[in-house]
Amino acid sequence: MGLIFLEALAALVVLLLIVWWTMFSGRKGGELDADVKGKSDTESDETKRNT
Repeated sequence: MGLIFLEALAALVVLLLIVWWTMFSGRKGGELDADVKGKSDTESDETKRNT
C-alpha cells in the first residue's frame, strides 16, 4: 500500500514539474506585465491595419 502512495507522489511531482517548466521556462522573470501585453496586442493590430 505504501508503494502505491509513493508512486502516486512521484507522479504528482513529475506533473508539477512539467506544468512549471511549461509555464515559466521560456520567459526570464515569469509572466509579462499587463501593460506590456496590452501594448504588444495594440501594436500588432495597428500593423495589420496598415498593411
